[in-house]
Amino acid sequence: MKDRIFIANGQGFWGDNVDAPYQLVTGGPLDYLTLDYLAEVTMSIMQRQRIKKPETGYATDFVQVIERILPHLMKKNIKVIANAGGVNPEACRTAVVQVAKKLGVKGLKVAVVHGDNVLDRIPEFEKAGVALNSMDSGESLYDLVRNGHEVLSANVYMSSKPLVEALEKGAQIVIAGRTTDTGLAMAPMIPEFGWSWDDWNKLAAGTVAGHIIECGAQCTGGNYTKWRDVPDLWNVGYPIVEAHSDGTFYVTKHDGTGGLVTLDTVSEQLVYEMGDPKTYITGDVVADFTSIRLAQDGSNRVRVSGVTGKPSTDFFKVSASYLKGYKATGQLTVSGPDALEKARLCSDIVWRRLERAGVTFKETSTEYLGVNTCHEGIVPAPAHPNEVVLRVGVKDPDRKKVDRFGKEIAPLVTSGPPGVTGFAGGRPKPQEIVAFFPALIPKSLIELTVSVEIS
Repeated sequence: MKDRIFIANGQGFWGDNVDAPYQLVTGGPLDYLTLDYLAEVTMSIMQRQRIKKPETGYATDFVQVIERILPHLMKKNIKVIANAGGVNPEACRTAVVQVAKKLGVKGLKVAVVHGDNVLDRIPEFEKAGVALNSMDSGESLYDLVRNGHEVLSANVYMSSKPLVEALEKGAQIVIAGRTTDTGLAMAPMIPEFGWSWDDWNKLAAGTVAGHIIECGAQCTGGNYTKWRDVPDLWNVGYPIVEAHSDGTFYVTKHDGTGGLVTLDTVSEQLVYEMGDPKTYITGDVVADFTSIRLAQDGSNRVRVSGVTGKPSTDFFKVSASYLKGYKATGQLTVSGPDALEKARLCSDIVWRRLERAGVTFKETSTEYLGVNTCHEGIVPAPAHPNEVVLRVGVKDPDRKKVDRFGKEIAPLVTSGPPGVTGFAGGRPKPQEIVAFFPALIPKSLIELTVSVEIS
């Protein structure tokens, strides 16, 4: 058993800094690189992609990252744990193995975790009388289906056990679907330190470590309240956890990188998406965030200790999504004298013309960017701005209505007041509204398995 390991996170979401993983594996000591690609809405996007092209449905950026860093992974024996598999982890592994062959890398063990995607099992659950009720509204997922809503995705936030199993089978790259964000970082601590699955305090410590680094640079100076204090944000260092076998860990970053690791940057990330601070629930453990003790331990280094936890629940959280109608948004730049007054006239023209056409919507939105969008009622709006961006939008179950709305924006360039410009991107088109549906499901119904392939 080891006493210390280094775990970094190089992606906080699909679309994060593409250079961060490379900088982490080349910038200093590292044992594990985690990459978190999945947000709730991402799963539905991937499911749509897979329906159109069966070989897709995963984070393609991940494959490009692996191609760039694989020689360094092999040379330094750095292992990668990622939820880049989305709704098609097998296809993701196939692409990674092809990259390994392209680079002439032999003997690379790539593991895939199966079982989190339960979209096709929804009829089975309903037949068995398994309740799938929204944790927000209480409504039934089955009722939504009966009322004509299409369920786009349904994935279980799996425990870390299959990730640990993959590492114990010797995998150097572990590809999963809907893991918990925190589990990516906690998983390697269990086999490396020999932690037991009922050592709740240590599992809670691993969970807290994962929570701190799950959003990438958000704990090293990104999105930080005192942003003026952050040096070289353009070169921000992504976070590294120096984990110890007793559950104590240190948050830091590589030398020579920008950003900042302080009590404040770490604290701000800790309260991000926290919920009940005494009951932070994952599929592995319930962590008590009020037990966390932080201490500055030198430059860009924060010590985290004292974390306590208790047994997990008998349920996994299900992240589902469904189609809830359509939306469209259009915008114009209005400039010159009386810009705000002219923008208001433009919005009036849009809504009156649609009303004349007999088109109404379930929801409408009118915003004047630069005047009232973010701080209306909080700070005074400028009395006479020289430029305003008018943004109008609609939501409705009827796609044809939303499409009709999109035809009313461009005419304002010539039939509205003077100074209306900035119409770009073409006519606004209807987009699907994807609604999030969180539910709980008994763990006993979910079987998570691991398979390993060698390049």
